[in-house]
Amino acid sequence: VQLQASGGGLVQAGGSLRLTCVASGNFIRIHDMGWYRQAPGHERVLVALVLVTGRPMYADSVQDRFTVSRDNAKNTVYLQMNNLEPEDTAAYYCTANLSRVDTDGRLREIGVWGQGTLVTVSS
Repeated sequence: VQLQASGGGLVQAGGSLRLTCVASGNFIRIHDMGWYRQAPGHERVLVALVLVTGRPMYADSVQDRFTVSRDNAKNTVYLQMNNLEPEDTAAYYCTANLSRVDTDGRLREIGVWGQGTLVTVSS
């Protein structure tokens, strides 16, 4: 199972970017999907999460500026980032909890991380 993230880049403060993350591989169902970010010298922190029901959850720092959404038919999660600030500069990682059948035939839920995509916001 792989998560492929894309959409990062360099943008001026006040600008927008849209991140995309696509899940591929052998799995039965995707549960929660979302995004974390990690700035240099800091821990990885939650940015936004969209539950399997479609309900979104956001960190206080991005509330009202970022929108997380998912397309279940495409196994994809998006992060629309508006009014970006220099403090949003970080590597952004997508993550998903999903169910798959392991080699022993048992159904298991696992967490998967994508590679980071770098977002740089200049002042």
